[in-house]
Amino acid sequence: MDTRGDAKLLRIFIGEKDRCEGRPLYEYIVRIAREQGLAGATVLRGIEGFGASSRMHTARILRLSEDLPIVIEIADSEEHIRPFVEQLPGIFDRAGCGGMATLEKAEVLLLRPSAR
Repeated sequence: MDTRGDAKLLRIFIGEKDRCEGRPLYEYIVRIAREQGLAGATVLRGIEGFGASSRMHTARILRLSEDLPIVIEIADSEEHIRPFVEQLPGIFDRAGCGGMATLEKAEVLLLRPSAR
């Protein structure tokens, strides 16, 4: 992927307990993204949130959750990310869980230290 210009940012929202083929779902998704040569992926662990069930997930001491929100962010060109997005329903079927994904326009800016 070119290091500058228009791209897409895919965000996938799941729970920390979600699993696929014996491993955490977020690991499974990131592995597939890497195998398919996508430009990059990051997994973020939330401290609080809720999903379609409206059940609250929180990291507060008095209500410690073992199922915190997870967000996977993947950035790449539209031509590379669209085929990956089309696989998500099958991935969620294999995992036996639900999730949500958003796809939005992004501009890639790569910042590097100047050569000395």
